[in-house]
Amino acid sequence: MSEDEKRFSSIYDESRQHVWAYVISRGGRRVVEEVVSETFTIAWKRLADLPPQPLPWLLGVARNVLRENYRAEMRREEFAAELRERALPPQADVADDVAERQAALRALAALPEDERELLILVSWHGLSPREAAKVVGCSAATFRVRLHRARRRLQRELDRPTDPRPVRPRVGMIREEMP
Repeated sequence: MSEDEKRFSSIYDESRQHVWAYVISRGGRRVVEEVVSETFTIAWKRLADLPPQPLPWLLGVARNVLRENYRAEMRREEFAAELRERALPPQADVADDVAERQAALRALAALPEDERELLILVSWHGLSPREAAKVVGCSAATFRVRLHRARRRLQRELDRPTDPRPVRPRVGMIREEMP
C-alpha cells in the first residue's frame, strides 16, 4: 500500500462516521450513500490539498455536494413541472395535433429523468445517437440500446389510458338489464 493510500485510509476511517452523520442531518437517508461516496471520491482526487485536520474540509465538500444534489433535484422537478404544465388540457377548441402533443408531453413527463434526457437529446436537440452518447458519457451502442428502451417506455405511456376512472353505466341502462 502506498503512502497516499495509507493516508487516505486513515482519513477515511477517522472521518467517515462524522461525514455520514453530517450528511444525514442535512440531507437525510435518501442521499447519504451518494453524498458520502462523492465526498470521499473528491478527497481522494485532491488528497494533496487536504489539510492536516481534514474533517472541516471534508464537511465543506459534503456541504457542496449536498447543495449540488439539491440544485439538480430542483432542476429535475422544475423541468417535470414544466412538462406537466405544458400537458394541461387546452382552454379552447384545439386541433387533434394539439391533443396529441399534450399526450406526448404528459407521457414524456412520466418517464424517469435519464430516459427523458435521451429522447430529448435526439428528438428536440437533433443530436445523432453518436453525438448524444458523448453528452451522456457512454458508447454509441449503449446509447442506442438505452434510447430503444426509452422509446418503448414512452410508447407504453402513450398507450396508457389518460383517464383511469371506470366508466359508469347510466342508471337507465342498469334498469333495462334488471328483470
